Amino acid sequence: MSTSHAPPVSSARSPEEEPGRPTDKASEGQAVGQSPELVPLVPSSTRRTRVPRWLRRTSGPLLLLVLWQVLTSVGVLTPEVLASPGTIARVGADLVSDGSLPAAMGVSLQRVAIGLLCGVVVGTGLALLSGLFRVGEDLVDASVQMLRTVPFVGLIPLFIIWFGIGEAPKVAIITLGVSFPLYLNVYAGIRGVDSHLIEAGESLGLSRWGLVRHVVLPGALPGAMTGLRYSLGISWLALVFAEQINADAGIGFLMVQARDFLRTDVIVVCLIVYAFLGLLADFVVRSLERLLLQWRPTFTGR
Repeated sequence: MSTSHAPPVSSARSPEEEPGRPTDKASEGQAVGQSPELVPLVPSSTRRTRVPRWLRRTSGPLLLLVLWQVLTSVGVLTPEVLASPGTIARVGADLVSDGSLPAAMGVSLQRVAIGLLCGVVVGTGLALLSGLFRVGEDLVDASVQMLRTVPFVGLIPLFIIWFGIGEAPKVAIITLGVSFPLYLNVYAGIRGVDSHLIEAGESLGLSRWGLVRHVVLPGALPGAMTGLRYSLGISWLALVFAEQINADAGIGFLMVQARDFLRTDVIVVCLIVYAFLGLLADFVVRSLERLLLQWRPTFTGR
């Protein structure tokens, strides 16, 4: 008689064969044929409705205007302290209609444009000299770092002595205020270029000018655009101080006249014009930055 060595057949069913339990094939078919039902983590009834961005951006200033109007209406803010928004809007319309505000804006814009152009040339030129050459850094950087710690407004008396009381000291103040932010940001952008990119360019046979043109300057461009935005903001601040120097035209001249006659409405109109022009200039630079830096994807918020 031969003995069978086959394993005994168990009558118990495997877990896969139990009734009511899906087999592996059935599970695979479910995974392939249809996706599992997704349950949202947050119930749809409790989800917040997204507020349009333009409404969020304008709600703060609108609430401030409403509060301002209420305070002036109940007499908390008198016209001698601060005029109401309605009065300011009416005075602004009068200044535009008689041509005094557009003429003042033209003079102020001319001063800012000349000072900004001179400041860009001076600040960028010194940053290139100091950032690209060690000898230039030794000659320039220490002097610039000392000068930038001196408030440029404190140099107004010297500028009056040197240049008189005409347009030259006003443009010089704006130029000085603009040049320092550009110098710092362009210099930091040049020195912040990855050294591995320089080595890669040299291995590809780029000359010194080729490295500067194709590697260093594109790498320093983000810092330069940031410096330009800072410089634009400082240019309007410098203009406010510059137009207090015996000015006979410009937005600052209107403010000086309004101060002498206690016209807070005209002063606020001039301040709003300063803010609007600064915001418009910043918008132009930001648009230029997006255009020039398309090659650099950045985080835009959520």
